[in-house]
Amino acid sequence: MPSTWKVDTRKLECEVLDFMADLLRAPKDNWWGYVTNGGSESNMYGLYLARELYPKGMVYFSQSTPYSVNKDLRILNMHRVVIKAQQNGEMDYEDLRETISRNRHMPPIIFANIGTTMKEAKDDIVKIKQIMSDLAIDNYYIHCDSALSGMIAPFLEPRPAFDFADGADSISISGHKFIGSPIPSGILLARKSNVDRISTAVSYIGSKDTTIPGSRNGFNALLLWYAIKSVGKEGFKARVQDSLKKTDYALGKLVQAGIQAWKNTNAITVVFPAPEQEYIDKWQLATENGITHLILMPNTPYDLIDKILDDIIPSVKRERTHN
Repeated sequence: MPSTWKVDTRKLECEVLDFMADLLRAPKDNWWGYVTNGGSESNMYGLYLARELYPKGMVYFSQSTPYSVNKDLRILNMHRVVIKAQQNGEMDYEDLRETISRNRHMPPIIFANIGTTMKEAKDDIVKIKQIMSDLAIDNYYIHCDSALSGMIAPFLEPRPAFDFADGADSISISGHKFIGSPIPSGILLARKSNVDRISTAVSYIGSKDTTIPGSRNGFNALLLWYAIKSVGKEGFKARVQDSLKKTDYALGKLVQAGIQAWKNTNAITVVFPAPEQEYIDKWQLATENGITHLILMPNTPYDLIDKILDDIIPSVKRERTHN
């Protein structure tokens, strides 16, 4: 929308959002979005929309969900239940079914992970919707946190069930992850019909108040616009294929060396036992409950992969011997 303030990058922001809406199969003429300061804000917006639609709703999310979501839920004062996660990090759908059936008086609000932090597991929106159908639940909301995988999943075969065509009501993607912005940012898309129900007009700015922060960093939109215009849809598709090849390369070397490494289907994250602390610190490895991972991004050269693995493989073997 136009406003009294004219020095902005909103036209470029709209081009970014148009690109993302097409990629995420948003419903024609019924989507809205904005460039956020990062994933936590994007997720908070999706949850905020859900709360306004269903004030007495119950939020369900798996134990693989990022830590920031609990913070968002505390700020929003929303009821929540943690659902078990499967071994691969994906939500346990039977536990979800049983838990929802015990709380039928509260509309379900599903926080789905489309690429968990440690294992890049993707919750299946089609399976979640089937549970709602089986339980005869009509009023529910699904938010998809697609921080990393939102720019990967649209180019995978088979395509994961995660976007608007699959039943999502809102989706968040990080700008500083696969897109590669040097400054933290995020992209939030939601169904416009839901957003219209919470927007309010503000006379002195000549526009509507629909975002969380109000004033926003227009430079983030510029960076994302530049990345999208420079790389394009086919460029991102090629980057995904490049990352998948590098992931198979790293996984193959670990397995060949006798390391119990694995990855989820079509993921670019390789999971394996944690090495010694020295190498966790040296290579800045995210580690939790005795496992760590490598995320093979498009800008990772093969010689760097080899250097990391040359340290990790003997270190993991020493750790396994000591334990």
